Amino acid sequence: MIDDVLKARFEQYAPTSALEQENVLKETLQHYILASLSKHGLFSAAIFHGGTCLRIVNGMRRFSEDLDFLLKAPDRSFRWEKFLTGAQRDCAGEGIEFDCTDREFCETAVRKAFLKTDSIGSLLTFQLPFGRQRTRKIRIKLEIDTNPPSGSSIETAYLMFPRPEPLVVQTLESGFALKLHALLCRTYVKGRDWYDFLWYVARQCPPNLPLLANALDQQGPWAGSSPEVTHTWLFEQLSRKIDSIDWTVARDDVQRFLPHTEQDALRNWERPMFQYHAKQLREYAVVSR
Repeated sequence: MIDDVLKARFEQYAPTSALEQENVLKETLQHYILASLSKHGLFSAAIFHGGTCLRIVNGMRRFSEDLDFLLKAPDRSFRWEKFLTGAQRDCAGEGIEFDCTDREFCETAVRKAFLKTDSIGSLLTFQLPFGRQRTRKIRIKLEIDTNPPSGSSIETAYLMFPRPEPLVVQTLESGFALKLHALLCRTYVKGRDWYDFLWYVARQCPPNLPLLANALDQQGPWAGSSPEVTHTWLFEQLSRKIDSIDWTVARDDVQRFLPHTEQDALRNWERPMFQYHAKQLREYAVVSR
């Protein structure tokens, strides 16, 4: 049962703070929800992407809050209901009782759903490393874009915990393209995006420029302008964005999602470091064409 699973997870992760402990609990539940969504057929129509995908599928070190998806093709009729019902039933079999809120009538293309549970405290028979109220809720948000930009490349990955289940995911090149779209278009500072930027550049991942162009044409300052996205254009826009960022705010945003062993490196989060990595992206991306 889930109690034994959580005990093993804590032995594996060895969290060093109450915040990291909460991240481990949430991530464990994310795995259960993903397995259920796969079992009930979500990936016949959808693609898993975003920060949680990078962590679960690609081993990125930072924790992530939400489960983000894209539809393979636009479909404004998409509803979460049948998938959430299956997830509730499957998780209840493990003793995890979720309440669901489905924002299916929202006006935007992004359909949101929220799962929350306060049942974890009543399931645990072992002592957590850090104190936690037994009735404290864990909340997990699901988002799916029902009108995604065209051009994503996909592949199949496999979730191995809590059981083997196939996941349809974006390739890293396509994931990087949508991350760059977020970096260029977001109107507030989100340090997690910049952490992911460094992660992609460290792997010399060339972004899917046609997908980025489609995303920019669909939403943001360049919407409707059919921007010609080249490596030179991308570097220039990234450089301007980097110059505008308050890096103290960026560090504060990402810090709570990082394991203790990575937090010291945040002292290097300043404009020169990110300009350096933007240049690295330009150089290897041009060579990889």
